[in-house]
Amino acid sequence: MIIGKPADICPSEITDPEIYRQRRRFIRNASGVLLASMAGMLPDPARAGYGGKPIEGVRPGPFSTSTESLTPYKDIISYNNFYEFGTDKESPARLAGVLKIRPWSVVVEGEVAKPGRYHLEDLLKGQPMEERIYRMRCVEGWSMVIPWVGFPLANLIKRFEPSGNARYVEFQSLYDPKQMPGQRRDVLKWPYVEGLRMDEAMHPLTILAVGLYGEILPNQNGAPLRLVVPWKYGFKGIKSIVKIRFLEQEPLNSWRRAAPHEYGFYANVNPHVSHPRWSQRRERRIGELRKRKTMMFNGYGEQVAHLYQGMDLKKHF
Repeated sequence: MIIGKPADICPSEITDPEIYRQRRRFIRNASGVLLASMAGMLPDPARAGYGGKPIEGVRPGPFSTSTESLTPYKDIISYNNFYEFGTDKESPARLAGVLKIRPWSVVVEGEVAKPGRYHLEDLLKGQPMEERIYRMRCVEGWSMVIPWVGFPLANLIKRFEPSGNARYVEFQSLYDPKQMPGQRRDVLKWPYVEGLRMDEAMHPLTILAVGLYGEILPNQNGAPLRLVVPWKYGFKGIKSIVKIRFLEQEPLNSWRRAAPHEYGFYANVNPHVSHPRWSQRRERRIGELRKRKTMMFNGYGEQVAHLYQGMDLKKHF
């Protein structure tokens, strides 16, 4: 698998050229910038749960895959794991339209010099909006190639000035059973919690996403702010983030709390470590009939394998 530099990547080589040109013309001709879009342009009720509003000033980002076709937009927004809106793949797109993503703020706590509550607009101000075309692999065996729009998580971490005691970063999603009907069931202990080791969080592949396909992130895909860590299974990509905590001790993430024999903290894509209920050696790319071999670290080994040097990846799964 070839991972190209930004200058080597041409999205017109990945998706149909005319579709690409239409999308870029739409973005170029639209008025406003990201902050204005997110502040005043909520999804059309006729397209409940969809983003649909362009993000201005998006530039190609590093590490994008240059050899695989993009998963169609309609599949990305209609086939989702978002248990806050239901456990099947179709419920999030059907039910997430009621989620109010404005106003939105994120609380920062723990081992940092600058804790506090930050409005989303303040977090996004000045951030370089990049299109990152990443492979995404679900622990259930399906995968996609998604053109995320976002910025490096490291940018925010540096802004908060974590102390030397901050070895881990914990994230929490919104807890609001009135808006999120899935939280009325005891499928998981709510709110949803995920975490990364500090070096994972600071890695340049790790981003906070605010959009996909050049448009504001649809609710069912984690609006308005979600984590994307492409070398890990999808459940690490926590959605609708409202809290970030910097910790000295490893946090207990939701799926490990629920089923520790099935889900670990690291969740690195590894074809050699099977889930108790299914193999991870092969995956089904959405839109394809044949399964393909799963790549170690989802194909990002050259960038991230050094993070786990000397670790037993079957023990630390």
